[in-house]
Amino acid sequence: MYAYLQGKYSYKSPAQVYVDVNGLGFEVNISLNTYSDIQSLNEGRLYTYLQVKEDAHVLYGFSQKEEKEIFLLLISVSGVGASTARMMLSSIKPDEISKAIVQGNVKMLEGVKGIGKKTAERLVLELKDKIGKHITSGEMIGIVVNGIEQDALHALTALGISKIQAEQSIQKIMRAEPGVNNLEELIKKSLKAI
Repeated sequence: MYAYLQGKYSYKSPAQVYVDVNGLGFEVNISLNTYSDIQSLNEGRLYTYLQVKEDAHVLYGFSQKEEKEIFLLLISVSGVGASTARMMLSSIKPDEISKAIVQGNVKMLEGVKGIGKKTAERLVLELKDKIGKHITSGEMIGIVVNGIEQDALHALTALGISKIQAEQSIQKIMRAEPGVNNLEELIKKSLKAI
């Protein structure tokens, strides 16, 4: 319903902010991540999500579109509500959540209050492919996701190299030689870098 709110921050706390939009005040729930982004600002834009429940309409705000996208993906998983998703975004940065899900790092997700082992596993199972697609269309966040890198990763893991070691090696080559666009060349160089 509301894509974003832009106005003055008349009140800020680590969990909530009041946004004054031309004299109309909106109470917006935020994560610690968003709070740290807007803490020193007097006004700005928050990308919003309106949760409609039987007993309340709750507005959630995010300083970055990426954080909102991760929030929407998180709440699409059965057993993860808006409060839990906000808790996750307060505990872990959005790009770290994406990385943990794509890499299947259940332990990291379990470290968030309210996330048990089964929920963490469900997050990985249901969101791994969706987040992988989001990342490839968006910006790289330090994990192997684009086509040639993904193919190289599959090849290296098929050779018996651990996924984490293969990802680190591929990233090392891509940082050193961003122009590499030949799969065979990338695989050879990654093998040498291990």
